[in-house]
Amino acid sequence: MHTESVERWVHNHTFGQDEKKSAERRTLIVSVVTILTMIVEIGAGIVFGSMALLADGLHMGSHASALAISVFAYRYTRTHATDARFNFGTGKVSSLAAFASATMLALIALAMAWESIGRLLSPVVIRFDQAILVAVFGLIINGVSLAVLGGHGSDRHDHHDHHDHNFRSAYLHVLADALTSVLAIFALLFGKYLGQPWLDPFMGLVGATLVVRWSWGLLRSSARVLLDLQAPDAVRGAIRTSIESEGDNRVSDLHVWSVGPGIYAAEIAIVSSRPLDPDDYYKLLPGELGLVHVTVETHRCAADVREEP
Repeated sequence: MHTESVERWVHNHTFGQDEKKSAERRTLIVSVVTILTMIVEIGAGIVFGSMALLADGLHMGSHASALAISVFAYRYTRTHATDARFNFGTGKVSSLAAFASATMLALIALAMAWESIGRLLSPVVIRFDQAILVAVFGLIINGVSLAVLGGHGSDRHDHHDHHDHNFRSAYLHVLADALTSVLAIFALLFGKYLGQPWLDPFMGLVGATLVVRWSWGLLRSSARVLLDLQAPDAVRGAIRTSIESEGDNRVSDLHVWSVGPGIYAAEIAIVSSRPLDPDDYYKLLPGELGLVHVTVETHRCAADVREEP
């Protein structure tokens, strides 16, 4: 029986998820701005009897709900990061929130398409001046929100933003709202000055199509994490290459999956005539891959290996 303490081999599974990152702060700011704008628009619509303002306020309310999910996910991830019930930390909460948010985004787009088709078949009278004013106001608010978010995957923000599905979902909701405003302004101007009111519902269909495409991409990427699908080929290839570059090591089994934004866990089975210590294999792995939890299993070749005299 060994008497050495095992403390140096014990580690936590928070993987940095207990830290408050800039993406959370930015998402919270945008969420507050969106909620305040929603309240102002709905209130103004009721007081002034404006259906355009009321409709835009309700539309913004759906995005505010999605942003609230993102804010909640960030806080839950931080406050439960040390909860031992989560095998690999709370990193996947980000992807779960993103999946729910992307579903909501797709439903919003389908509702836009349904309303647009209805207006193409049964045109309604458009109050162009008021509608343009609302669209411009919405675009300004969304522009400010996009500036606060700073652009998805920007190098000047946290490295993990590019892989953070929760942040990406918040960004897509604001971007979708901005796209809706841009297309609405374009269609309303053409409708007012060129007498083409059909462009308004047509642009609604164009916007809905783009939003569905964005939401589908987010659904697929977040589902990959939730279903523990293998990490990208580049990550797995780099692991295999680094291990097999030493001696006669051969990787017989490799499982790599995401446990949070930009971080991975891996199980590696290695066959070699002279297996190394696990620590030596850890040192071979590239540090930039984001591997935070690695288990190495070694097997000696079945063939008899004779030592040189």
